[in-house]
Amino acid sequence: MSSARAFLGMSHTPLMGLNPISAEVDAQLQGAIAQAREQVLAFDPELVVLVAPDHYNGFFNELMPPFCIGTQAHAVGDYLTPAGQINVDEGAAVALTDRLMDEDFDIAISRRMRVDHGFSQPLQLLWGGLETPPVIPVFLNAVATPGIARLRRCRALGVAIGRFLAKETRRTLLIGSGGLSHEPPVPTLADPDPAVRERITVRQEPSQAERDAKTQRVMAAGMALASGSIAMKPLNPTWDQRWMDAMAGDGKALDRLCALSEESVTQEGGRSAHESKSWLVARSALGVEKKPSCSLRHYQAIPEYIAGFGILMLQQNL
Repeated sequence: MSSARAFLGMSHTPLMGLNPISAEVDAQLQGAIAQAREQVLAFDPELVVLVAPDHYNGFFNELMPPFCIGTQAHAVGDYLTPAGQINVDEGAAVALTDRLMDEDFDIAISRRMRVDHGFSQPLQLLWGGLETPPVIPVFLNAVATPGIARLRRCRALGVAIGRFLAKETRRTLLIGSGGLSHEPPVPTLADPDPAVRERITVRQEPSQAERDAKTQRVMAAGMALASGSIAMKPLNPTWDQRWMDAMAGDGKALDRLCALSEESVTQEGGRSAHESKSWLVARSALGVEKKPSCSLRHYQAIPEYIAGFGILMLQQNL
């Protein structure tokens, strides 16, 4: 019999601690993060399956898989997140990849994955850094069209991961890191500037000056969104709450979610709302037949952070 599993869906934002927000908003956010940390540490996971996107720091258009499992992973330390090696369970990562291939799920594997704040921030918020329980990192492409993972395929991957975990004796925490609604200024191949297209196509190591300039651009976008002074897509709390409702529901709720069109995710949630699919993968690995128990649900729309920031903690009803 498999050991216990828990699910944590958590938004991330590179602007946490950079852009100013009101004391009340910050207190509510930090209080919810503290609750999540307390519940995770009480659950005491012995294995973490971490599903997250990248923002052109580790994966580029020259080779962009919809999904990829890392047997090693190095955090680049962008924004205010820590740099260094993720504590990857290499044996478990290889075994999961092998099992998925046996089940006809063609999955990419990286022996030297590079990850950014999408992976490192939840670890930082929960454990204070990168000294964590063993991790299986699962990358999900959420920005580079046309290879963005589709909803049904995300659920299928999560269910397959759940079958793999059926023989796992360790307590396992499934983290979906990303979303919810937001549309930050992430460059695309439609950009008219060839230098921008090259930067998101070819793997490269940005200079500190380039990192600083990017940070300043994103910070400025967040403050502009909060002031309403630019034509950025606003956050969509209604869409975010519907997404969280589905995650907290049973298998039928996830079926209904997967019936949404890909275009509706972009139109209602924003181009980067596809990051929310990290929640769908991780939630599907928890099991979908019964409605799980919910011990924490928190949501704030924080435009300064360009984040519909949600936190959802679920456990199996065994």
